[in-house]
Amino acid sequence: MNLYFLIPVFNESANLDLLSESLQRILLSERKFYLFIDDKSTDDTIEKIHRLFQSKSYHIISKERNQGPGDSFNLGFEWILEQSDDESDIVITIEADNTSDIDLLPAMVAISALDYSLVLASVYVQGGGFDKTSIMRRFISFFANILLRMLFNVKIQTLSSFYRVYHIGLIKRIRENYNSIISEKGFVCMFEILLKAIRSDARIIEIPMVLKSQNRKDKSKMKILKTMAQYIKYTFKLGLKGL
Repeated sequence: MNLYFLIPVFNESANLDLLSESLQRILLSERKFYLFIDDKSTDDTIEKIHRLFQSKSYHIISKERNQGPGDSFNLGFEWILEQSDDESDIVITIEADNTSDIDLLPAMVAISALDYSLVLASVYVQGGGFDKTSIMRRFISFFANILLRMLFNVKIQTLSSFYRVYHIGLIKRIRENYNSIISEKGFVCMFEILLKAIRSDARIIEIPMVLKSQNRKDKSKMKILKTMAQYIKYTFKLGLKGL
């Protein structure tokens, strides 16, 4: 079994030292591969990845222009599908800004082995939550999740988290069912692939996580108003065409 870490990056130089330390100290007995998708960074993100991961198995895909995290995740999933030759492989998606709890990952991988094709770290299940996150961002996140769950009859509590563990077989099934893994460019991409997973009969489980915004060394790349507009547009598109 290979563990493929799929990590989109955009001007993450300030966060990479802690990210590298965290990723390399866990799951020491597993075969790990780090795939970074650079969304046209203008700082020294790429050079720093080369330095910090030089002794590890890694690859960087550098995009010619900034197109958002959805485009990055789709490129990464497609690349991993080309490389993977083991049906037991898993894909771990995670932010580069250290807000997700790396210490949860061994448990997430172990749960994945219990025939759960998608394991999500959730701030909304019992035991999860936010630490040092703005009230406005928490408010928008909470009500966006409620609205989307009601509109699409989704039982999952956290719909937009990057931090997930996927069976490689689920990613293949999504591509077969929809001809594309992710089509949305922005942050709504995580709801898109989750909805596709649900409708591809994925076995899904959530585990609690506290989001630690204080670990981020710079500002979030998410633009709240722009992201809200993307969710509204995507919701209307689903309503008109269906997924």
